[in-house]
Amino acid sequence: MAFLDRPSAREQVRLVKKIEDLGYESAWIAETRLARDAFSVLGAFAATTSRITIGPGVVNTWTRGPALMAVTLATLHEMAPGRVIAGIGAYWDPLAWKQGIERTKPLTQMREYVDVVRRLLRLEEGVTLEGEVVHVRDLTLDLGHEAPREPIEVPIYVGPTGPKMMELAGEVADGALINGLLSTDYTRWAVERIKAGAAKAGRNFGDIDRPQFVNVAMADDAAEARHVAKYLVTKYLGQQPHIGKASGLGDDFLAKISETMGGWPARAGGVEDAMKLVSDEVVDRHAVSGNPDHCRERIGDWVEAGATYPIIVPMTNNYDQIAEELAP
Repeated sequence: MAFLDRPSAREQVRLVKKIEDLGYESAWIAETRLARDAFSVLGAFAATTSRITIGPGVVNTWTRGPALMAVTLATLHEMAPGRVIAGIGAYWDPLAWKQGIERTKPLTQMREYVDVVRRLLRLEEGVTLEGEVVHVRDLTLDLGHEAPREPIEVPIYVGPTGPKMMELAGEVADGALINGLLSTDYTRWAVERIKAGAAKAGRNFGDIDRPQFVNVAMADDAAEARHVAKYLVTKYLGQQPHIGKASGLGDDFLAKISETMGGWPARAGGVEDAMKLVSDEVVDRHAVSGNPDHCRERIGDWVEAGATYPIIVPMTNNYDQIAEELAP
């Protein structure tokens, strides 16, 4: 299960203990918009669970330098040894631009960033890279007092969306964290791109994990569930158009949604107005909505398309019911 900007941080801590007891394998936190920091809550996850794998899914590689990312992952690993996965992504505009971040050469930056983080976690001494984008000089992780000085095993998953970043994940990452609100056709396409990247690097495709976020709105009233799903799908198409483009939606259509919403952040009532432009068919291609039986049946579609397992992202507020109904 993954959490975006809801529920509250305290509720997420309560729920992660519940899903651990229900047999879920992993819990993820995304940093979406400027809603909530992931690592603060992940520290609470680490302190209150004993088995479940935890990780950011995803945090961006531009607001945290590779040294800070490595020491943060090392700290989380110290609290939950062997249970941490690092999901990292290339960020998105306009949010990056609004913070004065110019994402130059994102593919090169990601390749260099992963290399440096890995070397630091291996506890290499004097890590130096004068890359095209990433620059580090004579860095070594000190680690905290009494922390064992041994290589830190934290798998690195890249969260790609476009074809080149998808192939890069197949080349250099331990896993590709496939985005949510995307169709099963997209999943099949993504898997082929990951395969191509793996082949380019001489890697075994089967060694690359490929979980995918699956957004779920659950209610006994199917129309109510779809309304909630339509709201979120519309919001993402208007605010993160790269998601819609990846699913094959036209630029003019996405621009019309964004214009109707009023950009980011949306104007009051803007999302509701833009929802009128989004058909039920578009919603159903990108998300799961309906009663518990329908949701259980549909989440497997993305696995059949090539994802190794679904990461459930609740869209309705009945988190406990979703956790119980979709438990493995």
